[in-house]
Amino acid sequence: MTTFTDKVVIEKPREEVFAFTTNIDHFKDVMPNVVHTETLTEGAFGVGTKIKETREIKGRKGTSTIEVIEYVPNERYSVRSVLEGLETIYHYSFHENGTQTTIEFECELKASTLKMKMIKPIFKKTLQREDKEHLNLIKQALEEVE
Repeated sequence: MTTFTDKVVIEKPREEVFAFTTNIDHFKDVMPNVVHTETLTEGAFGVGTKIKETREIKGRKGTSTIEVIEYVPNERYSVRSVLEGLETIYHYSFHENGTQTTIEFECELKASTLKMKMIKPIFKKTLQREDKEHLNLIKQALEEVE
């Protein structure tokens, strides 16, 4: 079930945009609350890659493990994290139109425990607020690089 979506058009080729978004060194640049990332698995970014991500929100740090669950080079990828019965899945797809690339983003939020089902609306608002600008920040980062 889709919780929220977004999209952005970037004046760069799809391969460049895809490579930028799958490089964990850029996570902190496009998600302001991310303060640290670390790859936990060997090899290139792809299905099975696990990333430890630490975010700081209102002075408090929280760490989660993100796993790549779908990966089609230069077309799409999906990542999932699970925390205390709340599963968050982010889907990214990349569409080329000449020299432009459109990134479409979809967030799914699934609650498996009663506690998480009750507080899911709060998490939804928090995620929307935290991740609202990340596609625009990707666009800014890529279009400013010349």
